[in-house]
Amino acid sequence: MDYIPHAPDDLKEMMQITGIESLDELFVDIPERYRLKELLDLPSSLSEQEISGLMNEISAKNSIPDVTLTGAGAYHHYIPSVVGHIISRSEFYTAYTPYQAEISQGILQAIYEYQTMIAKLTGMQVANASMYDGASAMAEAAVLAARTLNRNKIIMVRSVHPEYRQVVSTYCWAGGYEVVEIPYSGSGRIDKDALQEAVDENTAAVLVQSPNFFGVIEDISVIESVVHAKGSLLVSGFTDATSLGILKPAGESGADIVVGEGQSFGNPLNYGGPYLGVFASTDKFLRKIPGRLAGATVDKEGKRSFVLTLQTREQHIRRERASSNICTNEALCALAATVYLVSLGKNLKKLAELNVQKAQYLKKRLSKFKGWEAAFPGPVYNEFVIRCPDSRAVNQRLQSQGIIGGYKLEKEYPELKNTLLLCATEMLSKKDIDRVISIAAEK
Repeated sequence: MDYIPHAPDDLKEMMQITGIESLDELFVDIPERYRLKELLDLPSSLSEQEISGLMNEISAKNSIPDVTLTGAGAYHHYIPSVVGHIISRSEFYTAYTPYQAEISQGILQAIYEYQTMIAKLTGMQVANASMYDGASAMAEAAVLAARTLNRNKIIMVRSVHPEYRQVVSTYCWAGGYEVVEIPYSGSGRIDKDALQEAVDENTAAVLVQSPNFFGVIEDISVIESVVHAKGSLLVSGFTDATSLGILKPAGESGADIVVGEGQSFGNPLNYGGPYLGVFASTDKFLRKIPGRLAGATVDKEGKRSFVLTLQTREQHIRRERASSNICTNEALCALAATVYLVSLGKNLKKLAELNVQKAQYLKKRLSKFKGWEAAFPGPVYNEFVIRCPDSRAVNQRLQSQGIIGGYKLEKEYPELKNTLLLCATEMLSKKDIDRVISIAAEK
């Protein structure tokens, strides 16, 4: 809406109704020392031409890397040009679904197509209209499980992305649920004995990722049998959505809920966001999942049309009884994912295969050098953990040559000192990888 300042009469009426004598009384909760006493000493305004010149001058200071080897939840994938063309259209260029959504058939159809493709890729029966990011999607899944089963214990594997674990812990703390972390094994996969011991009749859900934070692919079917034996729910996650192009859908392996990060589907790297939370489940949770559901129907003339079918948990619908605050549904990011998936089609599998092949090539070549070895023998997708003589020195050498190196794990995982999490997507050519190898292995 337009910004319209209050007129003197408006302020006088407001003060009479609220019973205050001064507008300063509205800010009594702010300590006096933090209140603005005089106008800031700001520089004079600039013309559009001057602003453009200033911004170009500042942007010239950016150092753009030739190659990036860092994944860890944010992945550098190629984005077909059609994605930018479609999402830049004025009809779509908003992150919001209009509250009177039925008048926006194009947006609703895009969301419907997005949901259909996500459900297909995850092996689930229903997918929502996207959430903030993968971390909040996993946290919402944990809360849903606890409320549905009326249990207060959430089990989470330590190989789940550290930031996801933090968000899940925050959500569960707010809801009064206990979070129990279990270790990973020497293979980089979940410790099955620890899982067996931890799951009990009070466990609402077990949270895993495949590929996990180390890039290792978990055996979901084995985990599923342990989890369901106690009547708990299995939440399977992922951080790189392109892995869905080659891995068996978690839904087909028995997962109850699949959550993850959809950034890899046509959304560029951008300082941490905006990202795209993926949330899919069996139809048993149709009326309990957060976010919104778009559906297909026919109008009174029999023509195919789309409607906003469900938004059962949201605060603008249920107000104080809402169990979720997901209102912004990342519609623009979901649209980018939809266009990306449509443009790739079945080639998503070929792209995923490229990611596997390039990561394997890099891992095998580096492992031949003295002092270098893969930390985990398990199968990986496009990133892997490797031990090296001096991880800091390796990254410094790479950075000096315009290459963003690997992610150092020892801060979150002290036991993985002098290890790097390296990622190789389709954006790396063989020439790039060979160059990385020659620089990284220098003494």
